Amino acid sequence: MAFSGIHDADPSDTSVLSLQDRHRSHLVDTEQLKEILRPRQQMRAFMTMWRMDIRIQPYVIRAGFHGIYRLGHIAIDWPLITSLVERWRPETHTFHVPVGEMTITLQDVAILLGLRIHGPAVTGTCVFDVVPLCAELLGVIPPDDAIRGATISLRWLCIQLSTPAPDADEVTLERSARGFILALIGSFLFADKKGTHVPMCFLPLLRDFTVTATYSWGSAVLAHTYRELCRASLDRSCGISGCITLIQV
Repeated sequence: MAFSGIHDADPSDTSVLSLQDRHRSHLVDTEQLKEILRPRQQMRAFMTMWRMDIRIQPYVIRAGFHGIYRLGHIAIDWPLITSLVERWRPETHTFHVPVGEMTITLQDVAILLGLRIHGPAVTGTCVFDVVPLCAELLGVIPPDDAIRGATISLRWLCIQLSTPAPDADEVTLERSARGFILALIGSFLFADKKGTHVPMCFLPLLRDFTVTATYSWGSAVLAHTYRELCRASLDRSCGISGCITLIQV
């Protein structure tokens, strides 16, 4: 399809796209927006720090997260991500491009990430005591400097659980697998702005791997990705977190 002349990216009708005056795109025309978004994903650092022990692989597979690990780190094209964010409209949850609208779907999540898109919702509470929860499900007690609110240090988690002893029993291996999955979730699927800590709210959902596999993790990842795109598309944002690979691929 050929286009003649200069294409105007601004909407001609703002009755639906009511956030245009706060959207990143309105700064592009006036050349006020020249920098690319800053990365907030820590998958590469996680893959470097934590090599999955072959003995915990069956537990990761049972929980439904092995496909994420096999996907591994994919180099992110940040100018491309920035351009896509500038085309994302929070009012419609779609990318507005010259040929029409497009978006990320649950089918994309299932095919690209291998996550379940049916089943109970991923939900819970952030009101809990981190120390006894870690003692029960991870077998280690974090020091005060490893805890930040309801999150725990990714580096500390790696140091404590990434290398089970050669004679480790099944309980120890399960705890190591929980730590691995928690770190995978926090550094890739639901990465925060800092990328140094992972949210502990997901740990109770990893108590029984058979039950963990029934949750609709794909739906939660898609919802979180939409939320991050909406936040990053506003003119005051300078970064984006979440599952960036899903946006690019």
